[in-house]
Amino acid sequence: MANRPPVGLPTLSRRSRILIIVGVIVLIGLILSSRVLSTYIDWLWFGEVGFRSVFSTTLLTKLVLFLVVGVVLGGLVWANLLVAYRTRPVFVPLSGPDDPVSRYRMVVSRRLKLFGLGIPLVIGFLCAVTAMNDWQEAQLFLHGTSFGKTDPIFNIDIGFFVFTLPFYEWVLNWLFVATALSFFGALITHYLFGAIRLAGRGGQLSGPARVQLSVIAGVFVLLKAVAYFFDRYDLLTAQSNPQAFGATYTALNAVMPAKLILLCIAVFCALAFFAGAFLRNLQLPAIATALLVLSALLIGVAWPAVLQQFSVAPNANEKESVPISYNIAATKDAFGLGDDKVSYKDYSNTPTATSDQIKSDVPTVSNARLLDPSVLYPTFKQFRQGRNFYDFPQKLDIDRYKVNGVTSDYIVAAREMNTNGLADSQKNWINEHLVYTHGNGFVAAKASNVTPTGYPDFTVSELNSDGKVSEGAINVEQPRIYYGELQGDANDYAIVGAPSGQSPSQGQEYDTDSTKYTYQGSGGVSIGNWFNRLVFAAYYGERNILFNSAITDNSKIMYYRDPADRVKNVAPWLTLDSDPYPAVVDGNIEWIIDGYTTLTNYPYSQQTQLGDATADSLNSNGAARQQNQGVGYIRNSVKATVDAYTGQVKLYSVDDTDPVLKAWEAIYPGTVLPSSAISDSLRAHFRYPEDLFKVQRGLLAKYHVTNPQNFFSSVGFWSVPSDPTAVDNPTNVQAIQAQTSPQPPYYVMSSNPASPGANASFQLTSPLVFLGRDFMSAYVSVASDPGPNYGKITVLKLPTDTQTPGPKLMQTQFITTNGNALNLFRQQTTNIKYGNLLTLPVGGGLLYVEPVYVEQSSNSNTSYPQLSRVLVSYNGGVGFGNSFTDALNQALSGATPATGGGNGGGGGTTSTSTPPTSTTGSGGPGASPNLTKAVNDINAAIQAIKNAQASGDFQALGNAYKALDDATKEFAAAQSQTGTPTTTTGGR
Repeated sequence: MANRPPVGLPTLSRRSRILIIVGVIVLIGLILSSRVLSTYIDWLWFGEVGFRSVFSTTLLTKLVLFLVVGVVLGGLVWANLLVAYRTRPVFVPLSGPDDPVSRYRMVVSRRLKLFGLGIPLVIGFLCAVTAMNDWQEAQLFLHGTSFGKTDPIFNIDIGFFVFTLPFYEWVLNWLFVATALSFFGALITHYLFGAIRLAGRGGQLSGPARVQLSVIAGVFVLLKAVAYFFDRYDLLTAQSNPQAFGATYTALNAVMPAKLILLCIAVFCALAFFAGAFLRNLQLPAIATALLVLSALLIGVAWPAVLQQFSVAPNANEKESVPISYNIAATKDAFGLGDDKVSYKDYSNTPTATSDQIKSDVPTVSNARLLDPSVLYPTFKQFRQGRNFYDFPQKLDIDRYKVNGVTSDYIVAAREMNTNGLADSQKNWINEHLVYTHGNGFVAAKASNVTPTGYPDFTVSELNSDGKVSEGAINVEQPRIYYGELQGDANDYAIVGAPSGQSPSQGQEYDTDSTKYTYQGSGGVSIGNWFNRLVFAAYYGERNILFNSAITDNSKIMYYRDPADRVKNVAPWLTLDSDPYPAVVDGNIEWIIDGYTTLTNYPYSQQTQLGDATADSLNSNGAARQQNQGVGYIRNSVKATVDAYTGQVKLYSVDDTDPVLKAWEAIYPGTVLPSSAISDSLRAHFRYPEDLFKVQRGLLAKYHVTNPQNFFSSVGFWSVPSDPTAVDNPTNVQAIQAQTSPQPPYYVMSSNPASPGANASFQLTSPLVFLGRDFMSAYVSVASDPGPNYGKITVLKLPTDTQTPGPKLMQTQFITTNGNALNLFRQQTTNIKYGNLLTLPVGGGLLYVEPVYVEQSSNSNTSYPQLSRVLVSYNGGVGFGNSFTDALNQALSGATPATGGGNGGGGGTTSTSTPPTSTTGSGGPGASPNLTKAVNDINAAIQAIKNAQASGDFQALGNAYKALDDATKEFAAAQSQTGTPTTTTGGR
């Protein structure tokens, strides 16, 4: 019976081929259209902010990488496919009537160009797209600079490890990929065209196939030899020891020599592959492969394991002391914790000042912060939102301002537009994008002050109903906010502008209830021409952009309105701090964002996960947090600003010595302004960034230990304390002890720990506790005011032979001492919110200050915190008063804290006792008129408290408690005059 010829795929007609080609082109066009639109829109945006060189440089770098990797990878695969095809056997016998290989061979033979060019093109394209993401490695390799420091093992400049080595390894990895793909491509081609046959004993391999595959395998092994060479350097940035990063004793004395031995063996094996290709002997490559694998197991794995197990492990504290010393020195250098930045001082926590001296401590005590920016968002919103479409960020910010010649810290917030807050009747495309376009106003409240009713004493600069700017203690000339944190939604764009000749007051944008506005700033991209309107209409999928008559030749569209997004776009090489903050600079509202230059690999430096290191209790309340990325080097080298009105972005260098910044400045020349360009008014609002401080305090908890053997044994380690105020039930001591979220650092105005008694300065502070214990071990503070001391860290080391309560223990003491009063708050249908527990060095001791807020629990949608009490502790004494002064007096005198549940107020008020439901024994017949009046006033105040609680009116409740406080004072004064004893019945 005759063999049937192999059956190929059906032949397509010319019309079918044309339709398929057109369909493929349309499909690719649809896929690429969004990318093309996005690229053009980005090009327009970069032109608006004046950073188009960043866009072009980045795009050009990606295109070059795309072409180089695509051509090299695709070209090598194509060349090997071509060689394999041209060296195919002339005659290929069929293995049987149903030989499946012959069928595929026929299909490929009929479409050689499709497969021969299509496969390399697809492979090259996919590899090129992947390689584009590594454009930063290429640019840093081309523009890397010297660090002026060398590693302790190879004595090579650090720049080699962070700029050069990553690029070499990147190239090597792609060569591995190209070699592997070429090998498998050639292998499949040889098999398909009969050069490799599996039939018969042992199969058959043609000479050309043997030569080609052996050469490719030899190249792969030769590349492995190069990898062994680079692996020696990677040992300095690997964690092979749980105590520290970097090459351990075993790595230095076993692994590193093993890499050199394996390098030589790999070269020998590669030569064996090359020799086997031309000697027609497959035994040499087989022996070489076995030798390489066996050597890798014995020399690369077994030898280091034996050395570690029998020599290092029994004497690890001694053997690892030198590598650990390298790790300590490198980590301090990489994270800015060297002796030039950090100073350590012993602090005995033994008060040496008198009570009067402590009370008169102006730098610290008079600036004790009572307002917590992480708690008061609902209060700011309730009192200063103004309209439903305005809002504030969930976490408010803190900054300092000089008002009436005195510099104080303020809780600050920009009143931004939030179109998500529009009522249903207000929600339409015109309102969301053409009318409600901008926020209005800068709101501030002195952090150490509250009104008599317990609310922030607001300072507000905004537009009046007539469109004029209100005058306030903080002068704002342009309060309109077009760019802010609440504009982070990708679809939150605004269209502004009006026909030429139209005055700003004739615009359609909402300004106040009685005024309209037309944007006059430089922000936004022009959509005056129909092409741009068509592009944006397609990009946002919104036809109204094309047909709305209010959009004219002078109209502009604003997008990328989040300050952090704008900075990230113009400086993609920066890692940004998670907390931008607004500041009034020369009458304008500027967003200030701290930018970090970071590196993953720094020889012997401890690699830290940025997200984990900066996480704290505030993240559970909606505060932004960093994404996890390994960081072995960090510098706050750049301060960025974004104008809230124009959107203008500026980058300022604040660390001209940073080699990483120098490299990026060479990549993007002219984009980072020198530090000399920073005005004094702007520099006055710079502060030490929180995320950097969180990373540094976490490392200081370990790296203050300089003895390698103590470090190995974790002797003397500290830890970041948990935040005891982040519990759901603040009166539950067990809940406090179970709390594990780290306490955030706090900005405070106080005297510098490095120079007690000096003027108040702005600092970022945090306590530390002993590892595994709740007693304080140290107090860390970093200077945040501009000047020579900016960024200098002071560590006050507390004694180890005495026990200083940490935040958890102090919170427990506060609760147990004042449990009755706190329970009374709960009975009055209020929620308790603890503010930040501050730890302040004062008079040789430690002063603990914590505000206590209450809010109505019956209506969580409209409730807002109100300062009701202040907790203070000093030298073992505890105070719980209506005001900070009240609580401080109690703590210094050792008086029993008050148990009242009244409203807190301004400075100087005294605490009230538990309000009785009735008072007898002093208001009857024969009592003095003053005593009778006081009793009547007390009863009237109690009734007012009941009425206010029933109605949920916190303003009235605060006034009622103030009246009760005054009446109680009158009652005490009248009693002291008559000597009449007082009896109270009932209680609340």
